[in-house]
Amino acid sequence: MPPKKKFSEEQVVDAAFNVAKTEGIDNITIRKVAELLGSSIAPIYVNFTDVEELKRAVIKKVSQLSHQLIAEQNTGSPFGDIGAASLQFAKEYPVLIRDFIMKPNEYLQDYDQSMGAELVSHMKTDPELEGFTDEELAMILFKMRVFQVGLSIMVANGLLPPEIDLKKMNEISNSAAEDVIIGTRFRKEGG
Repeated sequence: MPPKKKFSEEQVVDAAFNVAKTEGIDNITIRKVAELLGSSIAPIYVNFTDVEELKRAVIKKVSQLSHQLIAEQNTGSPFGDIGAASLQFAKEYPVLIRDFIMKPNEYLQDYDQSMGAELVSHMKTDPELEGFTDEELAMILFKMRVFQVGLSIMVANGLLPPEIDLKKMNEISNSAAEDVIIGTRFRKEGG
């Protein structure tokens, strides 16, 4: 008979996520998660075979959180929602941003591939992006990601002047997105 679960998988992942958001993904250990849950390590191993499997579950939770943040935005533009969610994530989870952006991380390869395809699909619902192919949308997304990564690093590391709040950051991001879209449309139309 398999051992009885003392904690649900979700409880274990939530505890591991708490370690990741304060100390980074690489610092998730079974022992730290068990300590957060006030337990020995044995109940953690009932849900996960090893720490790598647990880290992958945390990345999945981060992906779900990303989707949730996008869905919660209301900029009036699906593409704008992606940028706003990215900045909100950077502001709320600076350690994770530094982990995702500034460290080579094998866990994020799957995240990047799945999120890229999903974000392009989300962009297709934006009337401002009508008429672009999937490849053109992917390139627009890539160009904005390059911009957004720089801005996210500045947010996560507290490098922006205090007067630049989340609203102003979104205005800057939207302006850059508009420039990229206009430039892409101009080149597409042979201008």
